[in-house]
Amino acid sequence: MKLSILASVALASVAVASSAAAQPKTPNSCFWTHDLRNHTVGGDHILYFNVGGRDVYKVETTGSCLAGMTSSDPIVLRDRASTGQICNKLDLDISVRGAPCIVSSLTKLTPDEAAALPRRIKP
Repeated sequence: MKLSILASVALASVAVASSAAAQPKTPNSCFWTHDLRNHTVGGDHILYFNVGGRDVYKVETTGSCLAGMTSSDPIVLRDRASTGQICNKLDLDISVRGAPCIVSSLTKLTPDEAAALPRRIKP
């Protein structure tokens, strides 16, 4: 009897773990490259992306690839997975003036965080 209860609990925990692993990423944690509307420069290491006119993502880079860049300067952005979907920092390949930027973080800002951005750097 105890063995069957233990086996049932073990099977239930495996089922829960496998269903959690099978869950797709939440749609709010990813965006499509075709939804990018604008970008602004927040400093030598920070870009802000306007996604679909409703979300703001903050991209932090290492090094000084953004030094001297203005928001009107073009950037080259490619998704590494070639799906058009960006879900984490490893999906981004950014270049400025031909120099690659190493992305150290990608964060979706909350509506309050996006509203608190200074006017000059709101994307």
